[in-house]
Amino acid sequence: MESAYERILKIQKPGTAGYIRFTKFNKHKVRSSDARSRACVRCNRPEAHIKVHGLRYCRQCFREVAKDLGFHKYGKEA
Repeated sequence: MESAYERILKIQKPGTAGYIRFTKFNKHKVRSSDARSRACVRCNRPEAHIKVHGLRYCRQCFREVAKDLGFHKYGKEA
C-alpha cells in the first residue's frame, strides 16, 4: 500500500517547479523513536508497552513474567 506522498510523486513530473516544491516541503521526517521501533522483546507486539524501569514488555507479557521479575501484585486477589 503506497502512501499519499508516493502517489503524488508519481503524478508530478520530475524537474518541474511543482515537483521540486513538493519534495522540498513534504519530505518524510526521520523518526528515531517510532512506535514500531519499540516492540516487545518477548512476543514482538508493537503496542501497549510497559516502559517503567526500562522494561520492554507489552502488557500481556508483563502480566505473565512480572512475578519472575520480582514484582508483587497488591489487592484483593494477591
